[in-house]
Amino acid sequence: MSRESPIRTITVAATLCVVCSLMVSAAAVSLRSMQEANKLALMQKEILKAAGIFDETKGAPPVSEQFKVIDSKLIDLDTGLEVDDSLVNPETYDSLKAANDPEMSVAIPSDQDVAGIGRREKYAFVYFVQNESGDGFSKVVLPIYGKGLWSTMYGYLALENDLKTVAGITFYKHGETPGLGGEVDNPDWKQSWVGKQAREETDGELVPAINVIKGGVNESSPEADHQIDALSGATITSNGVKNTIDYWLGDHAFKIYLNKRLGSELEAK
Repeated sequence: MSRESPIRTITVAATLCVVCSLMVSAAAVSLRSMQEANKLALMQKEILKAAGIFDETKGAPPVSEQFKVIDSKLIDLDTGLEVDDSLVNPETYDSLKAANDPEMSVAIPSDQDVAGIGRREKYAFVYFVQNESGDGFSKVVLPIYGKGLWSTMYGYLALENDLKTVAGITFYKHGETPGLGGEVDNPDWKQSWVGKQAREETDGELVPAINVIKGGVNESSPEADHQIDALSGATITSNGVKNTIDYWLGDHAFKIYLNKRLGSELEAK
């Protein structure tokens, strides 16, 4: 066979393609466990940051050690009840994947879909920061996500154990405009949420109560406890954050669990 023949060229190219494909596949398989570990560590870190207890100083314990103060429960968002392990394995359950699975999610009617997400998972995790005494919890952390201007923003909202006061907020994934909507990552802006009242009592139950406003919050106003400064030049992203909070603290997400289940447990104590 001639060194310059088309058949030889095709054979060499095909061989290279097969070899490269095998190498890429082998690398993907060998790195999968590392990728999953990194994904878990990122999730744990963001939950700790939202709760305001992540220690990133030099010499601090690893994220996995710090996360040992966190307890999690998988709940049915429609009923507010904990999900039986025989129905769903919490160790392998991925709520974001479930949100895209018609069998594991529900379509949100347009008049209720203030967060603009279309579907949501049936079951979601709730994370608790345990008290040092081991009796009860000091904070609860909720996963949240909703549409901004360009992207779906994913994050966590932490509440104190009164289930009203914001302990922290973080957004770990989004595609908003750097310097504008991307300022949802700004530490100062996130810090401005701490101590605000995300829920208020209306007709005997707690309902969402955060407002994101332009022009700055007047701290002397009686409404200041419920107000957050809008991001400069990013009205749609700011509204998206408010809508995200409203949805996940509302009737069709965590409200049933927070009010009926967790709230009644706190009252019992």
